[in-house]
Amino acid sequence: MPSLKELRVRINSVKSTRKITAAMKMVAASKLRRAQAAAEQARPYATRMERMLGNLAGSLASQSGAPRLLTGTGKDDVHLIVVASSDRGLCGGFNGSVVRQTRAMVGELQRARKTVKLMVIGRKGREQLKREFSALFVETYENVGRKGLTFSDAYGIGEKIIQMFEAEAFDVCTIIYNRFKSVIAQEITRQQLIPFPVPEPALEAPSSDLKAIYEYEPSEEAILSDLLPRNLTVQVFRALIESFASEQGARMTAMDNATRNAGDMINSLTIRYNRSRQAQITTELTEIISGAEAL
Repeated sequence: MPSLKELRVRINSVKSTRKITAAMKMVAASKLRRAQAAAEQARPYATRMERMLGNLAGSLASQSGAPRLLTGTGKDDVHLIVVASSDRGLCGGFNGSVVRQTRAMVGELQRARKTVKLMVIGRKGREQLKREFSALFVETYENVGRKGLTFSDAYGIGEKIIQMFEAEAFDVCTIIYNRFKSVIAQEITRQQLIPFPVPEPALEAPSSDLKAIYEYEPSEEAILSDLLPRNLTVQVFRALIESFASEQGARMTAMDNATRNAGDMINSLTIRYNRSRQAQITTELTEIISGAEAL
């Protein structure tokens, strides 16, 4: 049984830990408010841009002069997976869910005899994935958005992806990230970036009574050639914003649980300490009374 001194040391240690976790919860809550607002503001633009490009690309996807970002290379032998994780831990299962989804996708592609390459954003994702897939790494990024996530952070990553595609380093690019839903819930998302996924309704021929004629200036090919690279960067930016908001939500929840658990442990240790102290006092009183009676 631990001594009173050992119990006091443990209680003080847990109290110090509870102060740290409570402070981290408050910091995560503050960052979460800003990150959630940024994610909600970025969704309409990214969604509408993707929808507009989908409608525009529906009529050009099968044409020979369509941009390569839309049609792809004509193969799907080499896949680039972009993994959005965090640089810091203490955020519950945030990084674990992304890593599990990445492992599952790599396994699916390798069983189909496809070549897989990994671009990892975040130190935690890199550390977990390099144990199994270090040979698949082509690029890693750390401290993205450390001083505040901006569009320029996503622009550099998007430019790297486009350069690799133009160099025919891969055929299909997919990004995996956590989509923010609420403080306690994040949705793991797998989104294809290259070639641009044309929605199925856009590929169907419209009925004669609903058919409309649009004139574009400049041509559809010129518009797509300009907007598809920009859309890729926008989608990467949205993924990073959603991932950052999900990270703060997961960290806030994890630190709240840790603070509660520390409080429960302090209560349990305090009860043990009081019982041990009472038992020690009783023993000392018994010894004093026994000694007095013996005299």
